[in-house]
Amino acid sequence: MKVLKTVCLFAVACLLLTACSKQKSAVTGWNLNDSEWGGFEKSPYNEQMTGPGLVFIEGGSFTMGRVSDDARFEWNNVAHTVNVSSFYMDETEVSNISYREFVYWMQRAYGEEYPERVRAIYPDTNAWRDKLAWREEMVDFYFQSPIYDDYPVVGVTWEQANQFCVWRTDRVNEKILVDKGIIVLDQTELRGETAFQTDVYLAGQYRGESKNELENLDPAAGGEPRQVRREDGILLPNYRLPTEAEWEFAALGLVGNTYDERIIEHKTYPWAGTSLRSANKKYYGQFLANFKRSRGDAMGVAGNLNDGWDYTAPVKWYFPNDYGLYHMAGNVSEWTADVYRKDVNPVGGEDMNPFRGNVYRMPTYIDEEIAINDTTGGIIYKNVDDDMNRRNYRTADNINYLDGDYSSNIYDYQSQGAITEWVTVGDDEEDSFEDEGLNMNNPDSVTNQMYRRVARGTSGDPVSSLIGNKVRVVKGGSWNDRAYYLQPGTRRYYDQDRSTAWIGFRCAMDRLGPRVLK
Repeated sequence: MKVLKTVCLFAVACLLLTACSKQKSAVTGWNLNDSEWGGFEKSPYNEQMTGPGLVFIEGGSFTMGRVSDDARFEWNNVAHTVNVSSFYMDETEVSNISYREFVYWMQRAYGEEYPERVRAIYPDTNAWRDKLAWREEMVDFYFQSPIYDDYPVVGVTWEQANQFCVWRTDRVNEKILVDKGIIVLDQTELRGETAFQTDVYLAGQYRGESKNELENLDPAAGGEPRQVRREDGILLPNYRLPTEAEWEFAALGLVGNTYDERIIEHKTYPWAGTSLRSANKKYYGQFLANFKRSRGDAMGVAGNLNDGWDYTAPVKWYFPNDYGLYHMAGNVSEWTADVYRKDVNPVGGEDMNPFRGNVYRMPTYIDEEIAINDTTGGIIYKNVDDDMNRRNYRTADNINYLDGDYSSNIYDYQSQGAITEWVTVGDDEEDSFEDEGLNMNNPDSVTNQMYRRVARGTSGDPVSSLIGNKVRVVKGGSWNDRAYYLQPGTRRYYDQDRSTAWIGFRCAMDRLGPRVLK
């Protein structure tokens, strides 16, 4: 017993000494988190928390694109293998009540001084209208009535969906700092320019009231506390729209279809098998998604409804897929982050987290300080300057990279001119074209040539192509679609500044560090 007591006391002493001892740098041997040794800090936070509403999506490689018959012969998503890193995604589509919370907050922050900002994010309820259909009850009640609280928001543009993501990021990170007692939550005099914004806070420009800030171990700080920094690992990454590859990967839910590093069967839909009905004995024969069975049959016959819904359904109505995601087929189609191009896998394209739409930005500085917009209180960003010394990119805007716009021009190497637009000559409607100088080192002189045209006719009024840099990829079938569009491999496009009653959205977030949950 004496020996055992001695051993226990020794073990406790070792633990106390270990707890009291300072962590040391592996490269210098200096103490970490010690102001006497310079104050370099190592954060104890080494695991990313899961943000509200999100589900972890374990990544991996998969066959992206069409793996069944291309019934419409669009050939816009030829099957190819890509890898998607682990990330987070909303369990459900963003609902009406969630988006109303966004509108309410924006009204309080900007409604009095800048009402146009509130009008700009309000859903277009008139999107429900059809020239040959009666849908006024949806126009008047769908977004506002509590009966539709848990239904997916529609009538939202791609741009509005992105603004929702920014607002959601700020509110979630604000709550994290409030819960930790770092800042004060004061909503009595909420104004947009003083409201918490994540990037403004990290830039040291936050105008709100701080509370118990972190101890500053830098000896030069003189004992003054400091704000949270990105190095502390406390704040979450941004909520954002998923990329096309992420959305399709998450929809397939192959995590439940894998055996010993092999995908044993490629799914046609987000569930196993090729049937649209449940094979579960308890729910045998019930539809697994909300879609249009055929023309004139959106919900079945009275007394025996098939999917049970004429328009949208609540966001948690049908069974989730193997990732736990609801309505990855049917209900509403969803915005993704990508700019649409017909060739989703160009020669030389990236196979690791593919994405088309990169426009690199940086804060604007005035007199060595980050410029803040007086109206919104947000940082003023600008595109990064062209950097010809880089190997990985040269310009800020990379939307048109490898999309065919360069090679699609009829290019005259002698005159350094390119066909820029077709025009009508006289009444005989002969075709001609106008040339303009083409600078090989200036992407602005050649970009978008592939998508420009001039309308035929005497006026020659310009019209834009259906495909351009403001057209985004839409994934997933909706209540208004046939079963063909329920397949994750199908893809469509829609103008980013327009909305419709069959497109909604959900958010995603990067996963930092380990690609599997601990």
